[in-house]
Amino acid sequence: MAEDRIAPIVVKKIKKVSGGHHGGAWKIAYADFVTAMMAFFLLMWLLGSSSKAQLEGISEYFKTPLKVALQGGPAVAASDSVLKNTGGKDITKKQGQVKPVEGAKGKEKNVDVNDAKEALKKAETAKLEQLKKKIEESIDANETLKKFKDQLLLDITSEGLRVQIVDEQNRPMFASSKADLQPYAREVLHEIGKMLNGVENKISLSGHTDAAPYPDGDRGYSNWELSADRANASRRELIAGGMDETKLLRVVGLSSASLFDKGNPYNPINRRISIIVMNKQAELDAMKDSESIQPNQPPATEVIKGLDQIN
Repeated sequence: MAEDRIAPIVVKKIKKVSGGHHGGAWKIAYADFVTAMMAFFLLMWLLGSSSKAQLEGISEYFKTPLKVALQGGPAVAASDSVLKNTGGKDITKKQGQVKPVEGAKGKEKNVDVNDAKEALKKAETAKLEQLKKKIEESIDANETLKKFKDQLLLDITSEGLRVQIVDEQNRPMFASSKADLQPYAREVLHEIGKMLNGVENKISLSGHTDAAPYPDGDRGYSNWELSADRANASRRELIAGGMDETKLLRVVGLSSASLFDKGNPYNPINRRISIIVMNKQAELDAMKDSESIQPNQPPATEVIKGLDQIN
């Protein structure tokens, strides 16, 4: 009967329930929110501290990232801009313009290639005018050159500063129909060679004759060969006078194709040697056959380089 008094055993299963707001899931969400806000404020700080030029560079990068990568643009984290050339100035070429994105004082500045070319031309002309004045003063101060002042003609042409040594009726530079220089002409060329060695420009040299033909005309030795031989004879004397031979860019004989006195083709003044201190454009034209440069459209980098050299 004792067994009937034993109470039954009851097993209670307790189901655990999450602690609600006392759990840890909200901490992960809050950490994500704080991270997003930090990234947002960091982005706003970067945008606020970047210049307009840098923002344009970043925008250009995200528009055409492949183009920037192929052209070797530096990293976005560069201190100045995404698109930068090796000279330290950001340049974007568009429709014939050179655009330094950020100038020396941190301000944007647009430079048109044509305006730069015109500025280069004016600066070179002013420089050549100074050289012309200096040579004229040297001629007056030099006893050797002063005696032949009437035979030395200086002027500014589209190619640069031109120095012409011309014949006079009773004082020719060369022996008749030959390329043999007279003693006084050698002295003149020696003195001019010394003067020209002090300039950075390249030199062009051309020989000219009058229209009097040889007996055989142009079939044999003619004024073409004579003018070329006289130009080369003058070249040798300029170098003998001290001019660096590497300064010579062109030596040509033009016969009577470019007369000084077109009204009188037989005037002795047509027999002359023309020495041109070339400007930048003339140098580019002379070298266009050996370089892929259009004669009337020098690259923007060449124009800027020329301006830097003159300034």
